[in-house]
Amino acid sequence: MKKVTEIVAQLAADAVARQGCELWDVEYVREAGQWFLRLYLDKEGGVDILDCEAVSREVSDLLDEADPIEGSYVFEVSSAGAERPLKRPGDFQRFMGSPVLLKTYKPRDGRKEFPGTLTGYEDGAVLVDVGGQTLRFEKNEIALVRLRVEF
Repeated sequence: MKKVTEIVAQLAADAVARQGCELWDVEYVREAGQWFLRLYLDKEGGVDILDCEAVSREVSDLLDEADPIEGSYVFEVSSAGAERPLKRPGDFQRFMGSPVLLKTYKPRDGRKEFPGTLTGYEDGAVLVDVGGQTLRFEKNEIALVRLRVEF
């Protein structure tokens, strides 16, 4: 049986593409006792409120028709954001050489956050240049990798 997020991604794919966007991620989470279904979009040049509105209207109708989720939920559509998390192998390849922040589950050398430059991705392991030193983090060590905006 498919996950809710996979079903919604399939339902939303054409509507997102028609708006000239890419579906970055689908999230179905419970927060403060309420379920949230979130679509995150990306687009060359950036996603604006009109993109989100158009996708929201069309996908909302598709969700009403297909009714893949039992019970109530809040539906949101937004940009993936400048500091988006990297999850899939393609995300890492696309942003190779970019500034990232890697967070670990357990401290390494007394810290859990490693700002640096993404230099590699090998079978789930992430390589980050931190201050001129390349550090390798195995998949089971990594809590989060996200892009980092530098000013």
